[in-house]
Amino acid sequence: MSSSLPDDINALKRLLAEQEALNRALLEKLNEREREIDHLQAQLDKLRRMNFGSRSEKVSRRIAQMEADLKALQKESDTLTGRVDDPAVQRPLRQTRTRKPFPESLPRDEKRLLPAASCCPECGGSLSYLGEDAAEQLELMRSVFRVIRTVREKHACTQCDAIVQAPRLHGPSSGVSQDRGCWPAC
Repeated sequence: MSSSLPDDINALKRLLAEQEALNRALLEKLNEREREIDHLQAQLDKLRRMNFGSRSEKVSRRIAQMEADLKALQKESDTLTGRVDDPAVQRPLRQTRTRKPFPESLPRDEKRLLPAASCCPECGGSLSYLGEDAAEQLELMRSVFRVIRTVREKHACTQCDAIVQAPRLHGPSSGVSQDRGCWPAC
């Protein structure tokens, strides 16, 4: 125990109440900063979406300023919460990111690709449904996104267990449509 604390119970209660009030005030300030960070992040995301089609120096400058403000607020918030990076501690190597699926709220067009033959190419036996592989691409048509989902059904032969599937369409694996009609002319 520290010798600077008073021995009187009422004084200790008063000191405890002051500390609790200070903690509540700091917590409220931290929550306010977190809300401000979330608000700025939402504005930044909106500006990036607006800036997607045509470039504007004014919008680019505003985005850069908001990013700087956001970084400063996040740094200040991290120092308040004690989440500051220690330069002596080595950071882990960057992990490869897996692509997240497109949001379910986007409209989807589905193309089903069936195997060319309705019977097994190896033995001539009948085919039964086995499963499917699906790939999704994102298209922007008149400023509206939609997902093109291409499904290749898999079928298995009931006699020899051979697997038959429609060939994969040739195209980009980036998940973005290469259809020139859906992108504005440069």
